Amino acid sequence: MCAAAATDYRYLSYEAGLKGVKTNVGANKVGIALFGLGRIGTIHFEKILSNPRSELLYCVEKSQSRTDYVQNKWKLSNTRMLTPTESDVIFCDPQVTAVVICTPTQTHEQLVKKALESGKAVLCEKPLSLTIEGTVKCYEAASKAGKPLLCAFNRRFDPGFKNIKDRVERGDVGQIQVVKTCSRDSTWPSLEYLNTSGGLFHDCAIHDIDLICWILGELPTSVYAHSHAFNSLFKDIDDFDTAGIVMNFPSGVISLTDLSRSAVYGYDQRIEVFGSKGMLNSGNIRPTGVVSHCSNGSTAVPICYSFASRYNDAYSFEIEHFLDTVQGFSEAEIRPHDTYATSKIASACEESARTGKIVKINWEQSCSVTLL
Repeated sequence: MCAAAATDYRYLSYEAGLKGVKTNVGANKVGIALFGLGRIGTIHFEKILSNPRSELLYCVEKSQSRTDYVQNKWKLSNTRMLTPTESDVIFCDPQVTAVVICTPTQTHEQLVKKALESGKAVLCEKPLSLTIEGTVKCYEAASKAGKPLLCAFNRRFDPGFKNIKDRVERGDVGQIQVVKTCSRDSTWPSLEYLNTSGGLFHDCAIHDIDLICWILGELPTSVYAHSHAFNSLFKDIDDFDTAGIVMNFPSGVISLTDLSRSAVYGYDQRIEVFGSKGMLNSGNIRPTGVVSHCSNGSTAVPICYSFASRYNDAYSFEIEHFLDTVQGFSEAEIRPHDTYATSKIASACEESARTGKIVKINWEQSCSVTLL
């Protein structure tokens, strides 16, 4: 398939998906093995099961209680449940053409490389590795295998954010001057999760960083961050629960981001793009749009309570895009340099937060041409 045809198919598939229109993708299903049935793993599990283009052949999970929960709820008959020590069978099974990795961060690099070396396409939750060097090795393995490697940045697939990206590219708001994002979780994560999350900047801020750079189409030259741990849980593990980030871009654009690990009123996700011709913003989503008006005032239902409900559509479109890459209809929209850049910026933000200094970023010094 020629590059132009692949691009056209990707565009039609994505836009048709937004409109709820079924597209002709052929009869062959993609056989998938899913590693991890935690918070994000369960989301991908449901999306894979509900997508007619995919067949979930294996699930790998070390927790028996999670395995039992999934089996009891979905009554699986065609999916084998394995422990990590039994997972080698997956890499030898020719029916498995793709692997989705949702395990703790420190396990990503090894699983990504093993899957690629066995000829499987890979969708992996960020980060691909704990180090830049490890990330390079993952993409080198993908290049050698000739298989797609998609690092999951689900917000790119949110219909509202994608609309803002498209309208910015059309010039609807003119010269962009300021971008603001807000990301606040609705409940405190567990200590078990926090110990393997990579910290506030690499676990949470990295999504805002990627979103802002994607919309602007440029990378920051300097960052300044301030952070604090209001909850002793985070102090005990040398992490933060709250942060503010300022990024400066070559075009003069300034971005402002505020982060929190806990908002009592729901999963707070907002973005505002201000420019010379006006402003675009995307606010919070509610389960229903009904507003009640009475003599005591007006009320609406609370905003979505978790990332699973807030980004429900985004996760569906992300899996759809991954299947497109596996079946050769498009290339991965999140490229190696995107993954590298967001990780580098997140590290610069953490350095700034810990030192109290503005951190300048030099993009001319790349650790490998593979990522350019």
